[in-house]
Amino acid sequence: MRKGSFRSILITLSVLFLTGATLVVAPVFSHAQTSTQGADVAARRAALQAQLNQLDVQISQTQDTLNTLHGQHTSLQNQINILNAQIKKAQLQLQATKLEIQALQSNIVIHSNTIVTLSGTLTNEQQSLGEILRKTNELDQSSLVQVALSAQDLSSFFGDLDSFNAIKQELSSSYTKITNTRTSTVAEKNALEDQQTQAQKLATEQTLEEQSIQASQAQKQALLNQTKGQEATYQGIYNIQKQTIAQIQAELFALAGSSGSISLPAAIALAKTAGAATGVDPALILGILKQETDIGKNVGTASYHDAMHPTRDVPEFLAITAQLGLNPETLKVSAAPSYGWGGAMGPAQFIPSTWACYGGFVNATTGSCGKGTDGTYAGPWQYNAAKDRIAKLAGHPNTPSNPFNNLDAFTATALLMADNGATTKTFAAERTAALRYFAGWGNASNPAYAFYGDDVMAFAAQFQSDISTLGGS
Repeated sequence: MRKGSFRSILITLSVLFLTGATLVVAPVFSHAQTSTQGADVAARRAALQAQLNQLDVQISQTQDTLNTLHGQHTSLQNQINILNAQIKKAQLQLQATKLEIQALQSNIVIHSNTIVTLSGTLTNEQQSLGEILRKTNELDQSSLVQVALSAQDLSSFFGDLDSFNAIKQELSSSYTKITNTRTSTVAEKNALEDQQTQAQKLATEQTLEEQSIQASQAQKQALLNQTKGQEATYQGIYNIQKQTIAQIQAELFALAGSSGSISLPAAIALAKTAGAATGVDPALILGILKQETDIGKNVGTASYHDAMHPTRDVPEFLAITAQLGLNPETLKVSAAPSYGWGGAMGPAQFIPSTWACYGGFVNATTGSCGKGTDGTYAGPWQYNAAKDRIAKLAGHPNTPSNPFNNLDAFTATALLMADNGATTKTFAAERTAALRYFAGWGNASNPAYAFYGDDVMAFAAQFQSDISTLGGS
């Protein structure tokens, strides 16, 4: 494809995306004009489809590149995670070693204090022992004459001598023990100092190991950042390609529609509004409407005379159209399927009796929607603005809700899905709510209707991708 033609197409798509415009086929003036317009639309669709096919190939290639880069990114990240764990381990080991050094230092201080105390004790005992020895020597040199002439008697003299000898022996024994204790304490202190030296050496080695691991981590982080940058670049390319596809799909959708169709950007905007008002996922709202009417493209081809339940729905239909000033004879509703009645109205495909309950129409005899006291739906039906839940949530409480109005239809779908339990936003709850939308609460678990729930959820997943691509979750 030439760059110029692709650029012009992107400009056209950008205008379509920004304005949210719906492309519709112009009124028919002649058979020739209709044929020409049909040929132009077909050619345009073919060109856009060709672009879509080409973009699909490009997206696949870009995705392969992204997968490769992501694999490299993941591998490097795993290596960095391992290095982080090793750094943490080294830090813890270093911390333990430092605590061990602190404990050794504390023990060395204690032993040093003990040595000082023991040295002081030894000094004191040396002095005491010296004094005892001097006294003993004096006694040994004393003569009996001196003792006799002294005031001290002999028994006291020899008693003092025995006491001095006993004390001398005890001091000698104590001195020996203290000396031994001091010697062993000095040895223990020396051993502790050796352990401290070894621990400090270990701490130095652990610090160097941690620094080495951190250097390796920094290198891996640089590679990781590089692959991350490449991945971000290709992710940007991928996003642009996806956005272009979404824009082309929006134009294709508009080309495929009729006067009742809604462009994809406009449909997303309506679904977001309805979703914000009810708490239902916008993608799920679009999934229901896609399943029901292809987002407004197929709103019905039948007259209410032929398709609508005559007693359950016709009275409400006539009351609704009268309140809105619409001509029931010209409005088209869904045709009756082979298995039951049709008559569903607008993009949301509500039957009149259901719309009445959400749109504020009450039975005059009971004051509520549903059957009257006579057991029929005959009415008379009256509009009660206070009970029009759709109009309130759609933002026009003073104007009756209209099943053929796009915003009201989207809001009604969201409201019914909320009542069916879709606001929990789990896959199972949303699928069940869709089945209740189609078959009612009593038949939602019927396996025969499983296709409806599956289709809606598949559509919702695709619409969520489109919503994300077109700008916003």
